[in-house]
Order: sequence, then structure tokens, then C-alpha cells
Amino acid sequence: MQTQRFLITGGSQGIGAAIVAQAREAGHQVVFTGRNEAEIAAVAKATGAHGIKADVSIDTDNARTVETCVSVMGGVDVLINNAGTGYNAEIGDLDINKMRQLFGINVFGMVDLTNRVAPLMKAQGSGDIVNLASTSGTKGAKGGTAYSGSKWAVRGISQCWQAELRPLGIRVVCICPSEVQTNWMGKTGRNNPNKLYAADIAATIMAGLNMPRRVLWTELTVFANNPWKED
Repeated sequence: MQTQRFLITGGSQGIGAAIVAQAREAGHQVVFTGRNEAEIAAVAKATGAHGIKADVSIDTDNARTVETCVSVMGGVDVLINNAGTGYNAEIGDLDINKMRQLFGINVFGMVDLTNRVAPLMKAQGSGDIVNLASTSGTKGAKGGTAYSGSKWAVRGISQCWQAELRPLGIRVVCICPSEVQTNWMGKTGRNNPNKLYAADIAATIMAGLNMPRRVLWTELTVFANNPWKED
């Protein structure tokens, strides 16, 4: 893959930071967003990517993010919609405002940012959009109304964008990772060495982007091969 211009949301930690690192190692230009200034600075220093503090749930932040991409890189070739958050609660105890906040990040923020990037890709007749969903978006689970619902939405939206953008030379890929060893929802200590790592998801995404342009992975579910193994 020739040098591309990447925009990666939620790139200051976890899967996003791993994608930033691997894209930079491959020689690509990268702008990434995050909400924690110290984490943004650390990733930017380690990778040479351009980090900006921005929240995808805020429309003006998304406008500023795209303006930064045009200013710093001249546009966007690859958009990685990685930013996301979680919230679990059973029906009857659900805090609807927390669910609205989650959808503001996981769904509406993704749509708003892509709505601003898509015209750039249409104008150049090419591009890649990678949406991070989850295996939680392929099955229901106790307490999963908000999070699983949002990831089901990401999958459906991805299919709509594929129908709209494939004829224009723009690929849309939906990635559904299983549990990944990251500091997800403030939980640490999930360090089973046989489960997935952030770098594994990043490598999967980079492999898909490296496929010939005639090849489209519409959706890919990623599991650890044997997470039950005891070392």
C-alpha cells in the first residue's frame, strides 16, 4: 500500500494507539484524536503522529478534526472510526442519559465525523473507512442493551455505507473484535496472555487495508484462537 493519510479516532490508548503505531511504522501520515492530553502527548511522541484533543460526540470537535487533517495532511485517505465507550445495565435499571451519551460517541459521533470525511473521499474517488464494532454487536447479552445496541447499529450503518460508497471506489469495513486486553471501562487485570491484544486488531485492520483495491472485507469478526488455554 502506497503512503496514505490516516485519521484515527480514539487513538490515544488501546486499539487506537496500536493502529497509530502500526500505521506510522508502515510509513503513513497519521492524525489521531483522544480526550486525555497526557495520553495524546505520549502517543504522539512515541510515533511521530499528529495528535489532537477532540471528542467525537461534539460536532464542533469533529469539524476541527477534519480541518486539521486537511491542514496537516491535505486530506484523508483512511478513516478509522475507533473511538468508543461502554455502559452495562439491565432493563429496569438503565440510566437512559448514560445510554444517550454512549450512543453519542459510539454511533452519532461516528456518523457525524464520517459525514464530514466522505465528501473528501468522494472528490478523490477513493478511500477506506474502517468501523470498529464488536462481537457484542452480533449477539445479545445480559446488561448489553446500551453497548450491544450501539454496536448492532455500527454494523447496520456500515452496510448502508457499503451500498452507497462501493460504486465510488470507497471501501467500508466493519471489524468485530472479541474481548481485547485493554483498559476497557476502567477495568484492569484482564491480562490473560491467550486473549487478543490491541496489536492483533491493528494488524488485522492493516492487513485488510493492504488487500488489492478490488477486494473488500465487508465485515470481519476476530476471536482469540484459544483463550481458555492455561499456560
